[in-house]
Amino acid sequence: MSKVSQKLGFTIIETMISISLFLVVVVFGMNALLNANVVHQKSQDMRSILDNLSFILEDMGRNIRTGYNYRCLISGDAFPFIVSPQRSCANGLGIALESAVGLTADNADQWVYYISAGKIYKSTSGGASYFQLNPDEVVLDSTSGFSILGAESPAGNSQQPLVTIRLSGKITYKNLQTPFIMQTSASQRLIDVISP
Repeated sequence: MSKVSQKLGFTIIETMISISLFLVVVVFGMNALLNANVVHQKSQDMRSILDNLSFILEDMGRNIRTGYNYRCLISGDAFPFIVSPQRSCANGLGIALESAVGLTADNADQWVYYISAGKIYKSTSGGASYFQLNPDEVVLDSTSGFSILGAESPAGNSQQPLVTIRLSGKITYKNLQTPFIMQTSASQRLIDVISP
């Protein structure tokens, strides 16, 4: 009887090939994981900017809803903007209004929201000073604006004032441009409609 030798284990070449294949799989897997992490971080940052815009739109709607004496601001209006006389328009650059606690006779307490050079500005001092609301990554386009219906004084008005705010433009973040469109409407809470 002859003795049959059995091979047990792997040769060094087989081991090197299997380790090389394993390393290639790990490198591709790590690359995919890192790319997924970068995409997730960009989407989180973009979501944060959109949440900021949504908060701005909600805040404007709330303040407009509780204010009164709306005046649509159009191109050519004199600065600082005034509320009186009230004015409606289909596509304005901004809105001037009396805040909920404002006095009609005092122009210094009027609130103004205004879109200029791709940015939204707010004033709570009758236009004496403004501050920018949207982040620098957001640039609004020319279709952004305010639509105000029924703002005129109650004598010639049979409808409650309604303001529609439309914000559209592009968000540029880390060399990635994302278009957006947001819109909200707010009607005045103060009842000013005169019954016939």
